[in-house]
Amino acid sequence: MLVEFKHTLRRLRGSMIGWGIGLALYGLLMVALFDSIVGIEGFEELIASYPEEILAFFGDMMTITTPKGYLDIYYFAYMTVVVGIFAVGAGANLLVGDEEKGILDLVLAHPVSRTAVVWGRLLGFAAATAAILFVGWLSWVIPAGGTGMNLTWIEFLRPFFPLFAVLLLFGTLALLLSLLLPSARAASMVAGGLLVANFLLVGLANINPELQSVVEFTPLHYYQGGDAVTELNWGWLLGLLAVSVALALLSWWRFQRRDIRVGGERGWRLFALRRRARAEREA
Repeated sequence: MLVEFKHTLRRLRGSMIGWGIGLALYGLLMVALFDSIVGIEGFEELIASYPEEILAFFGDMMTITTPKGYLDIYYFAYMTVVVGIFAVGAGANLLVGDEEKGILDLVLAHPVSRTAVVWGRLLGFAAATAAILFVGWLSWVIPAGGTGMNLTWIEFLRPFFPLFAVLLLFGTLALLLSLLLPSARAASMVAGGLLVANFLLVGLANINPELQSVVEFTPLHYYQGGDAVTELNWGWLLGLLAVSVALALLSWWRFQRRDIRVGGERGWRLFALRRRARAEREA
C-alpha cells in the first residue's frame, strides 16, 4: 500500500504543483485587493443595486465587505467547481486510467493485492488534494497580517475542511463511476456534470425556495464555504466524509470483482448482448 501511495503522489506531483501555484496566485491577489475593495465609497450601495436574483444566487452579497463574506463570495463559493475539475479527473483515472493504458494488468502481476492498490491510490489522491488546499490556505494566512482582515490562522483554515470533504466525495464518486462506465473519460464527465449541476441547483434554490426540498439531498447543501470561518459544522463535515468512505468502499468492492482488460476503453454494450457474447465464447 505504501508503494502505491508514493506512486500516486509522484504521478500527481505535476497537478499538485500546477493547481497549488494557481490557487496561491489567486489567493495572494484576493488578499491584496481586500482593503481596496472594502474601502470603496458606496460599495455596499453598488452591490444593493444588483438584480435581486443575482444577489440571491451567490448568497448574502451584502456581507462582501466583511472578512467572512469576502472569503465566501470571492473564494469558497465556487472553489468546489474550480478545484473539483482536478478532483473528478484524478479520481476517475486512479485505476481505470492505467487500465486503459495497458499498465494495470502489469501492476497486478506483481505481488501486490488489489486492496493495497485501491487504498494506496485513494490515500495518495487524498494527500494530493490536501496538499493543494494547504498551499491555498497559506496564500491567504501569510499575507493577511498586513491587511484589515483580522482573522486568525485557525479561522482561515476552517473553511478548507468542508472544501476538502466535498472534493473527496466527488473524487471517490468519479472513481466509482470509472468502474461502472465504459471509460475514465465518461466517468469524469458524469461526475463533473453532477458537480456543476449541484452548484447551479444550490444557487437556483436561493432564488426559488421550492427547490430547497431537492437541494437537501445533494452534497453541496451541506457545504459551509466561508460560513465555517466562525464555526465549523462537524455534523455536516463528518457526513460528507462518511459518504466519501462509503463510495470508496463500493469502489473497492467493485474493483475486487472486476475483470482487468489489457487496454483501451469499453463500449456501451447492453447487458443482454454481453451475456450473449459470453455464452457464445463458452460454447
